[in-house]
Amino acid sequence: MAGKKMKRLMLSFAVAAAVSTGASAQDPIKIGFISTFSGPSGQLGHELLDGFNLGLKSVGGKLAGRPVDVIQGDDQAKPDIGRQLADRMIERDGAQLITGINFSNVMLAIAKPVLDAGAFIVSVNAGPSQYAGKLCHPRFFVASFQTDTASETMGIYLQKQGVQRVYLMAPNYPAGRDMLTGFKRYFKGEIAGEVYTTFGQLDYAAEIAQLRAARPDAVFFFYPGGMGINFVKQYAQAGLAQQIPLYAPSFSLDQTVLPGIGDAAIGAFASTFWPEDFDNPASKKFRDDFEAAYGRIPSPNAANAYDTVRMLDAALKTIDGKIEDKPAFQKALGAVSFESIRGNFRFGANNMPIIDYYLAEVAKDEKGRTLLSKRDLIVSSHTDSYSQDCDMKAAGN
Repeated sequence: MAGKKMKRLMLSFAVAAAVSTGASAQDPIKIGFISTFSGPSGQLGHELLDGFNLGLKSVGGKLAGRPVDVIQGDDQAKPDIGRQLADRMIERDGAQLITGINFSNVMLAIAKPVLDAGAFIVSVNAGPSQYAGKLCHPRFFVASFQTDTASETMGIYLQKQGVQRVYLMAPNYPAGRDMLTGFKRYFKGEIAGEVYTTFGQLDYAAEIAQLRAARPDAVFFFYPGGMGINFVKQYAQAGLAQQIPLYAPSFSLDQTVLPGIGDAAIGAFASTFWPEDFDNPASKKFRDDFEAAYGRIPSPNAANAYDTVRMLDAALKTIDGKIEDKPAFQKALGAVSFESIRGNFRFGANNMPIIDYYLAEVAKDEKGRTLLSKRDLIVSSHTDSYSQDCDMKAAGN
């Protein structure tokens, strides 16, 4: 008798669970999109959001057939505000996934509380070294790039070219330090100078004078947003553009800054996972659709955000959209397969992407617009340098 009661009880629980699962499948997937929408770097957030929204449109406005509720917040490039937004989105809005963050200092402020709350982070931009290595976490995925890798690959390129002396410049915050660390990991020539400027600084006259005096063979710099616009323009105004070539990761020479820089950037070089004239079919469609929707060339930032949505859709389809099943969603993301506009894409054991990197040059297209134009493949399937420090089995416990 007791056995029959237990069977009936177990059956009722099973039916309740099935009903609950069916109901949740009709509810929207809640995504918190925290990015920088104001100030000198505001264009970065708008570029990411535009790419993300176009990605949603490309999959019918839903992820694996489920509606999506995107909750947007402006972190103003301030870690404390990013943390407040993340807390509110998790606690009040019930966000299941946080994305959109472009600055690594904001990411480092929100990551632990978001993960501790049981939500996922899927980054469309920031890929701090800490979460690639010892702080890696089963629910922390970077769909864009690990921060060091773009500068690592430029270090590889300049090393192969036999460049002897390079001058380094970046803002003094986590991504800036990661960028220059990555470059030095592979470039074995002389570092003629290594300068970290204040985050958000817009006047570089003193630093450019110091650079001129050092007489390097090349300059490698990382300045996103308004910082990059001002640095490159002031560098050209100082008469150095024709004397000492500029090299950078794409985030300092892409469509988030090129319209503001103008011709001063022509002839500079960048390492990138997505040249803005990349010619695979998925990339061509993305660029055409983006230009039709927004009237401008997309940047690698927009490409990352677009790719992220299509990656999420592909992963969720393998589990019938059940993002509430966290172990299943985590496994699906780690093994995801989709047609990336960047070409090769897969996650490493630390949930960081393994992708190809190219050399691009700032040039003009057939309409006279400046863009990052593909030149050469630098390295195929580049893995970040922190994966060996990641113990995913121990992480998140």
